[in-house]
Amino acid sequence: MARPWEADPKTGFKRRLGVSPQDLGVTTDNPDCPDIWELENGDVAVIGRDLTDSLGRRLPDGVSIGTDERLVVIPRSMLIAAKGYIPSV
Repeated sequence: MARPWEADPKTGFKRRLGVSPQDLGVTTDNPDCPDIWELENGDVAVIGRDLTDSLGRRLPDGVSIGTDERLVVIPRSMLIAAKGYIPSV
């Protein structure tokens, strides 16, 4: 049975949602920056710390992580900064 949604590996990056991690002060200039991006197809990519192994063992009831999925964490300030950039429709 096919899933109702699949990530498109051929789409590209359209624009950052929010402000840069450097401007938020949540990273150094190294390539280990959390980030949120709108993709060309309208989907959203999140770059964060992979905590699948630790938090994945303590998921709330009704929540699951597929074998091809990872649980990533980003700073709260990053999501709040992105709020105004996220379309409502």
